[in-house]
Amino acid sequence: MDKADLKKKIRKLKKLENTLRIQNNIGDHIPYVWDKFFDLQETGTKSALYTLSSLIAMDKDEYKTVIAGFFARIYYEIYIHNGLIDAPVYDPALLDQLGLTSVADETDVKKRFRDLAKKYHPDTGGDPEKFIKLMNIYRELTK
Repeated sequence: MDKADLKKKIRKLKKLENTLRIQNNIGDHIPYVWDKFFDLQETGTKSALYTLSSLIAMDKDEYKTVIAGFFARIYYEIYIHNGLIDAPVYDPALLDQLGLTSVADETDVKKRFRDLAKKYHPDTGGDPEKFIKLMNIYRELTK
């Protein structure tokens, strides 16, 4: 995919997010998910997850995963805003920090936490800062 086509597709995602926000009465007080995900500038000046060059370098499956994560995050924000979440739905950004997909369940979260806890625990020679960060993420996910 060339840059011009990719930019068009990513910009369409912003328009779609805007449409979803209007339909669900979400004002501008909640930041756009698109801004957190994508930076289409050549210099990559924003602190977005994906720059234009990183998106171009992705294969088809990686790109699909990014788009699925984008939509999961949008709907998560909509559900939170409208008070629709009563089942255990996890924050996709926190799941991403654990290396999990946005459709991970409680079992996936626990298993990944245990694996990373073994790796980062200071008693086993791990990084204490990463362990503390892991603990904070796990606490947020299991509230």
